[in-house]
Amino acid sequence: MSGGVDSALSAALLQEQGYDVVGVYMRNWSRDLPGFKCPWAQDLADAERVAVKLGIDLLTWDCEKEYKETVADYLVDAYAKGHTPNPDVMCNQTVKFGTFADRAFKTGADLIATGHYARTIHAKDPKRPAQLLRSADEHKDQTYFLWRVDGHIFNRVLFPIGDYSDKKTVREECAKRGLGIENKPDSDGICFIGPVGIRTFLLDNLPKKSGDIVEWETGKVLGKHDGAFLFTVGQRKGLNVGGGPAHYVVKTDVENNVVYVTSDKQCPGLWTQQMQLEDCHWISGAEPKPGNYVVRARHTGALREVELALGESPSRVQITFREPVRTVAAGQSAVLYEGLTCLGGGFIMKDPVADPPQN
Repeated sequence: MSGGVDSALSAALLQEQGYDVVGVYMRNWSRDLPGFKCPWAQDLADAERVAVKLGIDLLTWDCEKEYKETVADYLVDAYAKGHTPNPDVMCNQTVKFGTFADRAFKTGADLIATGHYARTIHAKDPKRPAQLLRSADEHKDQTYFLWRVDGHIFNRVLFPIGDYSDKKTVREECAKRGLGIENKPDSDGICFIGPVGIRTFLLDNLPKKSGDIVEWETGKVLGKHDGAFLFTVGQRKGLNVGGGPAHYVVKTDVENNVVYVTSDKQCPGLWTQQMQLEDCHWISGAEPKPGNYVVRARHTGALREVELALGESPSRVQITFREPVRTVAAGQSAVLYEGLTCLGGGFIMKDPVADPPQN
């Protein structure tokens, strides 16, 4: 129970369905950042009020060590390498359905539940993996962040709000039950960073390194930056290049500390028709057969048809879109689906051929 709307309603629904419910608040991060006080204490207080209303126990489990090592440090390391990571993907794999699940089962829990927008079909044979399905609310669907969780874990997972069609209904159901949490804002973005933004967090962990912002087509220096690791492909805001037309990041070169930009929305560097995926994980444990699937390459992004080709190893595949799509930053997730079923996915590799024309 995070102190938010989704987990509060999940606990209430499970109790109504006859489950013996115990709430757990996971303290994953309590460190204040420059200009931002971590809200963990307030979130815990909100979770406690819901637990009192429902008449259930609420435990607090300290997961900060695991979270720092597998999520926060991963985030910093990935940016330092010029990637744009998905920390929520790692949090789900290593903390929520790793550390938390392990501890819950060891202390006697038969099942665990979270407020994720997702659904499962449990296997009749517990030795076989469950299926992970997209939620009824396509906009809030969170299977995009769950693709690295082992399918066998999902046999012991419940997603009580996965069948709700929209967040408005979830809030209304909280209000009906008097949980007092229905007006709490959604926590968007990276939870432990808060409103300070990723730039402030990264500069609190990595040294500034002045470099050039270079026009992709001409090689002309347009401005300066504090570190190529601060930028991501497609980024428009935060570019110190003066007035004139909007510019977009085409490529970041962290080794030479150069950020390449363009004002041409049709610049070939901003578009791609193929993506190479690495460190792939398949929820069923079996690599999918080559063929046609749909993929989501951004959270809340459109599902697009692709052709899947297997790579030189089980951990790598290639996906080809029917038509060019906007380039997605290396390190982001591309998640494959067959119908409603989430098959798994991989991390998008850095494009080795995306070099500026003058090179």
